[in-house]
Amino acid sequence: MAATSSRLFFLALSLLVCFPFCGCHCSSVSNKNAEGGMMKGMFVFGSSLVDNGNNNFLPNSLARADYLPYGIDFPLGPSGRFTNGRNVIDLLGGHLKLPSLIPAFADPKTRGSKIVHGVNFASGASGILDDTGSLAGHVINLNQQIRNFEEITLLELETQLGCRSPQSLPNYLFVVGTGGNDYSFNYFLRRSNQNVSLEIFTANLTASLSRQLKKLHSLGARKFVVMSVNPLGCSPVVRMNRPTHNGCVQNMNRAAHLFNSHLKSLVDVIRAEMPGSSLVFVNSYKIIRDIIKNPISKGFKDSSTSCCEVASISEGGNGILCKRGGEVCANRSSHVFFDGLHPTEAVNIQIAAKAYVSSLKTEVYPTNIAQMTKSKI
Repeated sequence: MAATSSRLFFLALSLLVCFPFCGCHCSSVSNKNAEGGMMKGMFVFGSSLVDNGNNNFLPNSLARADYLPYGIDFPLGPSGRFTNGRNVIDLLGGHLKLPSLIPAFADPKTRGSKIVHGVNFASGASGILDDTGSLAGHVINLNQQIRNFEEITLLELETQLGCRSPQSLPNYLFVVGTGGNDYSFNYFLRRSNQNVSLEIFTANLTASLSRQLKKLHSLGARKFVVMSVNPLGCSPVVRMNRPTHNGCVQNMNRAAHLFNSHLKSLVDVIRAEMPGSSLVFVNSYKIIRDIIKNPISKGFKDSSTSCCEVASISEGGNGILCKRGGEVCANRSSHVFFDGLHPTEAVNIQIAAKAYVSSLKTEVYPTNIAQMTKSKI
C-alpha cells in the first residue's frame, strides 16, 4: 500500500510540474482506421467474456483460464482469455487497427508506454454488483475496476500523453461487457433474492450500471460500447441439468432478455444525461441466439455441447471451465461453445464483425461502432 501511495504521489507531482509547461501531444499516438475514424485505443470493463487475463494475477481466484486447452488457437497460448483463441476485445482491436493487444491491468508489466492504446480491467466471474463473483474467490467487481482506472491508470495515461484526460479520453473506446454473472451467480443462486422479483432486480441492476457509466463519463469517457448479456439459458452448463424449451432454459433467457431490453433503453435515456457522449448497444444475445437456431446456415455444426472437456463438480470443477489439460474437439470453428459457458473464437468473430459494421438495429443500436468512431465529439 505504501509503495502504491508513493507511486501515485510522484505521478501527481510530475503532472503538476509538466502541465503548465508541456505541450499536449495526445495526437502522437492516434490511429486512423480503414474507415477514417480516429481511435487511440480501448478501455475495457466487465467479466470473463471480455477479460484479457486479469484473474491470472489474483490470488485465490477460481475463475482462471491460464492453462490449456484455453488459448489453444491463440498466438500466445493460454493467456487468461476464456476461449480457444481471440475474444471479442481482441477482434474489435483488429477492426480498429490498433497496433497491439489490450493489456490486462493486473499484469505488473502494464505500465508506462504500454497503456497508451488502452487497458483491460475486466475480471472473470465479476458483475455489476459488488457481491457477484464471491463464489469464485478473488475477482474484481465493476466498481473496483472503475476505481483502478481512475486512481491508477488515468494518472499514468496523463503522464504518458502529456495532456489532461478530457483532451485524450474522447479518442478512446470504452467497452463495458457485464451483467450475466449477476443473474447466474447471484440472483438465481442466493436465497436472499427469493422475495425479489426479476423485474425489480433487473431495474436495480440497470440503475447501478447507469451510475457506473456516468462515473466513467465524469472522468472524460465519451464513446461507449455496451454489450448485451448472452442467452444464458442456452449454455451447456445450464442446459445440462434443467428442462429446456427449444433447446434452452427459458427462465434464464427471460432474465437476459429483460436486462438487454433495459440496457437498450438506457442507451437512449443516458445520452441526454451524459453531454457529448455516444453509445452503441451490441446485441450479442441475438447474434448468438440466431446461430443456435440455425447453426448450419451460420457455419456451425454443434450449438449445444462444449468443445473442451469440462471438469465436473466431482472432479473438483464447476461444470463451466475446461478440465486442465483435458481433451478438446478437433474442429473448434464448428462449435458455438468452447467450455460450459463461453463462446468459441468463431462466435466471437461474428459478434465483433457485426458490432463493427452491421446495419441491423436489432444487432447494433442506434448505429455500429465504425459509424460511432467516425463521429466528432
